[in-house]
Amino acid sequence: MVKFFQPKFHLFIGFGLLLIVACSQTQTTNSPEPTTQTTSSPTAATPTTTAQTPVAETPAKDHSAPNKGGQVVEVGKYHLELVALPETGGTHLDFYLLTGDNHQSIPDAKVTAQVELPNGEQQTLDLSYDPQGEHYAVLLPGETPGEYKVAVLTDIQGEKVNGRFNFKR
Repeated sequence: MVKFFQPKFHLFIGFGLLLIVACSQTQTTNSPEPTTQTTSSPTAATPTTTAQTPVAETPAKDHSAPNKGGQVVEVGKYHLELVALPETGGTHLDFYLLTGDNHQSIPDAKVTAQVELPNGEQQTLDLSYDPQGEHYAVLLPGETPGEYKVAVLTDIQGEKVNGRFNFKR
């Protein structure tokens, strides 16, 4: 009689322990900070900036808010903002690369946009700096309707800072 009851007893004990362990690993997090999608591509020889949750004692200016009405990605001390404006013959892309609390423009970076078109094709565009507008700009040719995915890759004196954006046309 003992041998018949013993396997069921072990099964009952095992299930009970499994239930206790599963319930004890439940975690809840209450984070008042909003999350933002940021991307940084690490390389072996180049320093890389990654997103960090800012610690602020008193709320000051919201640096993640759009300055120019576009999509914003905050990466470390950098503010990246992409504005896509449809035009005849294509989409004008304005990219604002700013640093610091004052959002100062960075004029000497190398900026490239890797664009995935709605049909899945890829295009790589080099953005040039517009000193009057204090931003980088390029015209994306074509008027295909749909969702465009854009990865903006920047090189700021050897530091790689990247952001991912999307827009619909």
